[in-house]
Amino acid sequence: MKTYTNVKDLGDLKQAVKEALEVKKNRFAYKHLGENKTLLMVFFNSSLRTRLSTQKAGMNLGMNTIILDINQGAWKLETERGVVMDGDKSEHILEAIPVMGSYCDVIGVRAFAQFENKEDDYQEKILNQFIKYSGRPVFSMEAATGHPLQAFADLITIEEYKKKDRPKVVLTWAPHPKALPQAVPNSFADFMNEADVDFVITHPEGYELDPKFVRGAKVEYNQDKALEGADFVYAKNWAAYADPNYGKILNMDKSWTVTTEKMALTANAHFMHCLPVRRNMIVSDDVIESPQSLVIPEAANREISAQVVLKRLLESL
Repeated sequence: MKTYTNVKDLGDLKQAVKEALEVKKNRFAYKHLGENKTLLMVFFNSSLRTRLSTQKAGMNLGMNTIILDINQGAWKLETERGVVMDGDKSEHILEAIPVMGSYCDVIGVRAFAQFENKEDDYQEKILNQFIKYSGRPVFSMEAATGHPLQAFADLITIEEYKKKDRPKVVLTWAPHPKALPQAVPNSFADFMNEADVDFVITHPEGYELDPKFVRGAKVEYNQDKALEGADFVYAKNWAAYADPNYGKILNMDKSWTVTTEKMALTANAHFMHCLPVRRNMIVSDDVIESPQSLVIPEAANREISAQVVLKRLLESL
């Protein structure tokens, strides 16, 4: 594996989950793979779980880790060709990327959607420039349109807690005061569509996701109906995808907040969210604090998903 940006990069998904559960039992079994190897983690956006979990995963594999925060620890980078660089950006990403590659063996990149131009976001310009110019294996630590480390951790968590072979998994939109990217719901849909689950997406009209991620999933505009019989409820906000409203908040309807009353419609479902979460916007206090909440085990599995990805990238060197 030379890159990791979506579910297809993992190949056989059942085998990937099996590998993850084996890694979880013995996190230091493959330390030899990372000996004298360096992981560079490049952050264009802030992070808590991704930074800590991915660094820990690299350390589990015996890697040296370097963290570069572009906004605080580097020159401001220009990302577009043909620009006269007479402003506040001192370095071009096309020089910076190969320089970064010369100092490491594997690169992780985190760069969110800008919501300025949908075409630019969905072309994943920053991530793909690292893949093209770094000369190193590159993996996404969340990009403009996907968060495959999170989705892999979500799948591992579902496999650990499911009580039936084919559980019903519901991805529900929920209100939020800021416009959030589609990256997490896109990747969650990407993974669930390949997993052995009954997958349903529910959201208000106008919040349809990119069809290439939705694929054959059932889309239900009535949240209560979608939640009936659910075994897992994954709550997440996202801004509108379709033009002319790309990146906009269309409503903040709090009737979509996941509450105890909403969860009562399910089959005693587990609650999931990628974190950080806005309490009493996305989910009520009593739901996220309930015994059925998986947000902490889910976050802990971020270390495992990252370690499997890094293990496979190291094996390709």
